Amino acid sequence: MKNNQLIDLLNKLVKQPNENEWLEFKLNFHSGDEIGELISALSNGACLHNQPFGYLVFGVEDKTHQIHGTTFKPKSHKKGNEDLESWLLQRLNPRIDFEVCEFNYDDTKHISIYIIPAAQNRPVEFNHNSFIRINCVTRKLNDFPEKQAKIWKKDAAPFEKEVAKDNLIASDIAKYLSTESYFDLMRIPYPSNQEAVIEKFLEEGLVVKRKGYAITKLGALLFAKQLKDFEGIERKSVRVIVYKGKNKVETEREQTGVKGYALGFEGLVDWTNSQLPANEEIGKALRKDTRMYPEIAIRELVANALIHQDLNEKGFPMVEIFNDRIEISNPGTPLVQPDRFIDAYVSRNEKLADLMRRLGFCEEKGSGLDKVIHFIELYQLPPVNVVVAESRTRVTLYSYKSLNDLDKKEKIRACYQHACLKYVSNEKMTNQTLRERFKIESQNAAIASRIIRDALEERVIKEDNPESKSRKYASYLPFWA
Repeated sequence: MKNNQLIDLLNKLVKQPNENEWLEFKLNFHSGDEIGELISALSNGACLHNQPFGYLVFGVEDKTHQIHGTTFKPKSHKKGNEDLESWLLQRLNPRIDFEVCEFNYDDTKHISIYIIPAAQNRPVEFNHNSFIRINCVTRKLNDFPEKQAKIWKKDAAPFEKEVAKDNLIASDIAKYLSTESYFDLMRIPYPSNQEAVIEKFLEEGLVVKRKGYAITKLGALLFAKQLKDFEGIERKSVRVIVYKGKNKVETEREQTGVKGYALGFEGLVDWTNSQLPANEEIGKALRKDTRMYPEIAIRELVANALIHQDLNEKGFPMVEIFNDRIEISNPGTPLVQPDRFIDAYVSRNEKLADLMRRLGFCEEKGSGLDKVIHFIELYQLPPVNVVVAESRTRVTLYSYKSLNDLDKKEKIRACYQHACLKYVSNEKMTNQTLRERFKIESQNAAIASRIIRDALEERVIKEDNPESKSRKYASYLPFWA
């Protein structure tokens, strides 16, 4: 990797909310054995969290994620008379092809990174033991048999293809699944005979033929008349909780889905929207009964939570409504960095995602979050916030705040998201477009300039033409463009 690519990688890694099972920060070298155990642990952790690589970074403080630099240079470090890299490789099983990168972050800070490929088919061992990171502590993987089993199962059939109910006869399919809903949502005529219905469900992977028939977990997740009829699927029911106030101390009401996602999706979105307060501020600009949050944003984010959840993780999708925000979360960590949600698309549940789109529940690939951000800006709301923690991905929409009430981080995040929206719309952010986003009067252009300057310093945006001397007509791009 080139020096600028390594700097960009480091900037992304330090933006992670915490160290995790695939990311570890160190200031300086302690021992070769510690590095070996961490390579094993981070490789296994990356596998569990569907990350292509794990990272061991030297030169960053673990608590604050401040970049201080390191004196450790692993490429030239010796273990006895042997190169450390060679010594580590001989003790890893399998001998994964990790990469050691050394570079200067700036004139005073040297950084070293081990880029470690995720384990495949089996756990990675060091000195005949495999390891995993638990709450920032390196532990033996044998002590966590569930995690160990998940690594061994990675080559197994995807969750969607696993069988949810077996040994069925043809008439049982319509007993447990709402076959009519599939044809209604697809807008195709319902077949005149049972065989044609089952043939279509076999084609879609909702049903498989074994000794008799079996309903797959995909079929149960989408079209179950009652999720409780399928062992292991009921735990994936969506929960919507309305709290009294800004915390979880008191619950006002709660709704838990009992049907498959395809059957219950419209009711879920409608009930969620019915619980949301009105936006008195934008009622002046739009219609008086406008909800605080754009309905299309709720729809897209709920659909994304269902589609992108890690179905092998414990837990279920949730919508939590507070006085000042709505949080939509799902089990599992995303396959792409949260700051790339708007332009990058990877789904761990491709068949589920494909069917949800064809059934009309969400947008085509990669065109959902841009709509969310567009309507957030139209409704004059604070920027969307994505947090990944404790094996869950949480997206938060906030109620209206004036520009003066936004803190510096929120302004920078809004600026970055605005630049992303412009870029995927084949446009570029300028001082003027940012003023329009925040409803800043032209005579107060300096306010927008200050936000842009802060975003540039955070390296979340960059100048489109760094050679230009004109600030008035400058345009900006997201850092990844």
